[in-house]
Amino acid sequence: MSIPKVFISYSHDSLDHKKWVLDLATQLRSSGVDAVIDQWDLRPGDDLAYFMETQVAAADKVLMVCTEKYVEKANAGVGGVGYEKMIVTAGLLARIDSNKVIPLIRQVAGNKLPTFLQTKLYLDFSRQDQFEFSFDELIRTLHNAPLFEKPPITKSPFPVIPKAASPTNDGLRELMSVVVMLFETNSRDLQRYADLVNAMDISRVMIDLLVEEAVQLGYLTQPTATLYQLTKSGKLYALEKGLIK
Repeated sequence: MSIPKVFISYSHDSLDHKKWVLDLATQLRSSGVDAVIDQWDLRPGDDLAYFMETQVAAADKVLMVCTEKYVEKANAGVGGVGYEKMIVTAGLLARIDSNKVIPLIRQVAGNKLPTFLQTKLYLDFSRQDQFEFSFDELIRTLHNAPLFEKPPITKSPFPVIPKAASPTNDGLRELMSVVVMLFETNSRDLQRYADLVNAMDISRVMIDLLVEEAVQLGYLTQPTATLYQLTKSGKLYALEKGLIK
């Protein structure tokens, strides 16, 4: 399994904040993540801009520790002198995959992000009593090991009826064509269900479904189990569909 590499971008607000970032990086490395920060990897005389750009490009993820000062400097595009150059500005971000960036909120009050990160989902590290929860979510994200796996989609619990077997549309038209033919050739109003079955070259099950559909639509009546009658609505349907010559 490959080891994820992260570059931590932050502002040197105070000694306490620098230590917090250092402790975070240490805990990341103890959890199987190659964390890179200036306190370990930058020496006097090194080129700050080169270090930042190469590390951002090489990292799988960029962790942006957002404090009030960080947000202020990032929005102002401050850079060029000392630690301020360690802030990943919008100009550099535009040249990398923005999916690499994970904002970490460290403000004591509020959760303001740099302008170019406003749409990003962040992790909240502002409360020390919630640190373990946020750190666990961060580690799972970096190792691509979510707490909840998305389950696969299974088959529908409902049976799929083939389109050709539908009792409506073409099937209903075919039924009504036979009904009209039998009505025209027989002098009686009540037709025998057995004649309908014999005249149609489909299964008895499908005929029952089609007759039930026609009854529901008011095209046929079924006063007994063996007889049915073509209604006025059924005759109008036959005329509308051109079933009567």
